[in-house]
Amino acid sequence: MKNEMLTVADVAARIEDGATMVIAGAEELLRELPKGNWIGGTTVYFVTDQGGAVVRDKLFCTTFDRAAEVAVRYVGVDGLNTIAEGYKPNGFTMIMIPAFSVAHSNFAVEGQTYDNLFNQPLAGWITGVHLDDLGKKAPMIFDGATGKGYDEGAVLLHVGLPADAKADLDILNIFAQGDQKDLTFRFQKDGFSAVTAEVNGQQVDFAQYIEDNKIDTRLPLVANYSGAMVNVSIQSVDTQSGEVKFYAPVVEGVEYRMANALGSYAQAFADGAGNAGEGQYSCNCILNYLYGELEGQRTGNFTGPVTFGEIAYILLNQTLVRMDITDTDAA
Repeated sequence: MKNEMLTVADVAARIEDGATMVIAGAEELLRELPKGNWIGGTTVYFVTDQGGAVVRDKLFCTTFDRAAEVAVRYVGVDGLNTIAEGYKPNGFTMIMIPAFSVAHSNFAVEGQTYDNLFNQPLAGWITGVHLDDLGKKAPMIFDGATGKGYDEGAVLLHVGLPADAKADLDILNIFAQGDQKDLTFRFQKDGFSAVTAEVNGQQVDFAQYIEDNKIDTRLPLVANYSGAMVNVSIQSVDTQSGEVKFYAPVVEGVEYRMANALGSYAQAFADGAGNAGEGQYSCNCILNYLYGELEGQRTGNFTGPVTFGEIAYILLNQTLVRMDITDTDAA
């Protein structure tokens, strides 16, 4: 597996040579690429070898050089529940979904119920745009098999590996549930927003509670999903309407706690990653990029796109998703 920042001409040549790739970059660059075994999505934020950066003139490419079988597929909103139908034997699937789309919402809320979704590694991200272009340009996804771009649905790259290889999918979450074990949050329904919450068993106006208690909304709510810490990040708090919006859905009845505060984001990632990252696929969250002031700073050895949400089977926030292709004993 190779991660590289390349010119359009270099990417086009690699596609025409038959490479299997996931590609991130500006929409106008993705539209220039030839048809082939690739999927793509829009972002101009990246973590590079030199640190976090906005890059508009090159594309970030992950090339899967051990792919034995490949299929590129676009599915509309109604086809999201068929994701696993394209899974290849001994394989993995890459997925991209445009931010703020119906597919984004539906996958976030319903994805974990899709048949056989967890039967093999499913990794990817929510595509975005430069923050200055929010509301002006739509995040896009690209089906490399046809060359078409979409602002709705999902693109999938189904990859089968040879018998002597396997895909390992993991997340790096630098947040832990806060030390206030007696401070818990529960919600009455699934969704990307909430007006009320149950705080320590008492029903409260959630927006007003956040305001009154001066909660740092740069920190996510954290739930323990069978030992995996999963974040839900707060997008906005409106005390006039009483609505709190999230970047990922809260789940009815699940216990959440506020995350512990951090010192340095970049250092926390570097400490958590150790020497890992080189030669692995990864994507990092735009909130980590912004709140951690990662421009010009590295996050260990991980390089890759900075995204509007990360996918490791389910939608995640403020998390780094990483996947590695490793050897097995099979031959």
